[in-house]
Amino acid sequence: MRFPVRIAVRSTLTVLALASLAACASTPKPMGPAPTQQPPPPQQQQEAAPTAAPAPAPVTEQMPSGPIPGSVRDFVVNVGDRVYFDFDKYDVRNDARPLLDAQAAWLRQYPNVRVRIEGNCDELGTREYNFALGARRANSVKQYLASHGIPLARIDTVSFGKERLLDTSGGDPAQAHNRNAHTAITEGAR
Repeated sequence: MRFPVRIAVRSTLTVLALASLAACASTPKPMGPAPTQQPPPPQQQQEAAPTAAPAPAPVTEQMPSGPIPGSVRDFVVNVGDRVYFDFDKYDVRNDARPLLDAQAAWLRQYPNVRVRIEGNCDELGTREYNFALGARRANSVKQYLASHGIPLARIDTVSFGKERLLDTSGGDPAQAHNRNAHTAITEGAR
């Protein structure tokens, strides 16, 4: 029976050795954010040696929140690039005048920008008729911009007739949407 006593003594000694090692081990550092350093009490703050003034925070340029001024996106978002026409008409409507006035002001502000006025029609009528009507719509917008100080040399025109429909859903609202002149910037924008 000496054999089992020997095993029991060894087991007990092993457990005691492990327990003492565990008691002496350092406590592990907690996981997570490091504790913030507390400022010294007010009395210690006064006794601290004077230090150099902290460097000012670097000035960072604030990124613009909108389109870059003078860019195509600026023109589309802040001015507008499309005016609409009545059925079988090419004269500039009264509701289009403020938008074209804004286009003219923007183009005066950016004198290197060139544009192309694209005349568009609905799908009614013949292909040839719509090409002619689209050209008249583009030219009426060109003349309007020219009358507001934009040199004719900066404005090109093209007619797409009924070849580039914006809205193919059909019906009166779609046809009205397709009767337009689109001002596209061709060069000089940022």
